[in-house]
Amino acid sequence: MIRRAKEIECYFWLSLVLTLITNRLAFLGGRLLAQGRSHYDLTLPIDSAVPFMPWTISIYFGCFIFWFLIYRLVAQLPRENADRFYCANLLGKIVSFLFFILLPTTLIRPELYGTNFWDTSMRFLYGIDAPDCLFPSLHCMISWLCWIGIRGNKQVPLPWRIAALLMAVLVFLSTLTTRQHVLPDVAGGILFAEICYWLAGISALRGLYTRLIDRFIRLVFSLKKG
Repeated sequence: MIRRAKEIECYFWLSLVLTLITNRLAFLGGRLLAQGRSHYDLTLPIDSAVPFMPWTISIYFGCFIFWFLIYRLVAQLPRENADRFYCANLLGKIVSFLFFILLPTTLIRPELYGTNFWDTSMRFLYGIDAPDCLFPSLHCMISWLCWIGIRGNKQVPLPWRIAALLMAVLVFLSTLTTRQHVLPDVAGGILFAEICYWLAGISALRGLYTRLIDRFIRLVFSLKKG
């Protein structure tokens, strides 16, 4: 039982690190390869009807805590469920990277003149996150995966499943109200989350992730013993 707990912990951290690395590579690679090319603004007329609400940056940043908790929760599920979830996450990064270079996107952000906490926070966000690599929205894709990874799974308490769905919807709204994304980005994130999760349900494809992470786990335990 103790060894099982250690294996779960090792599995979680290795999967999380792999997810973070591929997430970063998707953004960096997408920006680098799309540099100097025409970027498309996918803003729709309806996007202008969405109010700009700087305080929703608290949701935009707060979702990282939500993701961490769901990632940890899923890691404790049976391996088939966990591997499918994490495999779908990796597939999502690959799909996003391809769109970042094949369909470079951008948008026009609002000018910020206020000096209050929320406006200052928004300036910080805009300063560290360039308005590119927008379609599909990785924020929305990851949040939706966090829900579909546990939806319908009765091994996960109902309050967790409800909370995951509500949080995903709040994240969608926050990407719009902070002017980080537009509606097509949100729709793309949801659509490709569903597609990637479906693909990860194919045993041969999911098995690639299973074998990869198992090798890492064996390596970690062998290094500890050595």
